[in-house]
Amino acid sequence: MNSLLSATDSRSALSDQVRRQFGRGAAGYEAQALLQRAVACRLGRLCRDLPLPAGPRADLGAGSGLLSRALPAQGLLQLDLCPELLQHNPQQPTLVWDLNDGLPSALQGAALLASGFALQWLDDPAGQLGHWCRSLAPGGWLVLAVPTAGSFPQWHQAAAAAGVACTALELPPADRLLQAAARAGLHPYHSRVLRFSRPHQGGLAALRHLRRLGAGASPQPPLGASELRRLLANWPQKTSLTWEVLVLVGHRDHPAASGP
Repeated sequence: MNSLLSATDSRSALSDQVRRQFGRGAAGYEAQALLQRAVACRLGRLCRDLPLPAGPRADLGAGSGLLSRALPAQGLLQLDLCPELLQHNPQQPTLVWDLNDGLPSALQGAALLASGFALQWLDDPAGQLGHWCRSLAPGGWLVLAVPTAGSFPQWHQAAAAAGVACTALELPPADRLLQAAARAGLHPYHSRVLRFSRPHQGGLAALRHLRRLGAGASPQPPLGASELRRLLANWPQKTSLTWEVLVLVGHRDHPAASGP
């Protein structure tokens, strides 16, 4: 029982930290979210001709609505944990919602569930992804972009060289997410793991960018001042900060036709 309470408290603490950090940076989020915008546009191009069935549609972890605005489908419910980000979202309707609690009952039998750069913040990304896939209507579509475990190798290398903890959020492996989606009946239409790099900027600039974006939350305690100095001294200065992003578009099976 104590371990269960501890896990619940840890999840709640991370959710609160994510909400606060994104809330503080909400007004300037889109100015920082250049990668998120580029990936949203890529998903929009991939989804031009999806044959959507009838049913509800939603953007999960919608934030300011970057992904919904890029998609050709209209009328997506905008769900997000952070009310300040939703206040900057021109799409309607909106709903403040913690995706760690699953999906609202109104989204069962969804025609479209889209999510960009949100799944990684959840307590059990693979488990929640499976839940999303099972919530689709037969023939319903999932549209997903999520940073995965190959991200930020420069940060991990610097922490190891400095002998300090790496406080980057632990990201889900892409293969584990794909396996969870397949077990839940999702058939991929497009599936790629992409790598993106920001310009050469050094460790301090990279960490400051994540903080301005609101993406600095982590269950790990922050480094002390001397540990941070050692981390930055060992950060490879002539390399870019690399993101690994799984881009997945897929549909749920239609039930098999019954025989005569």
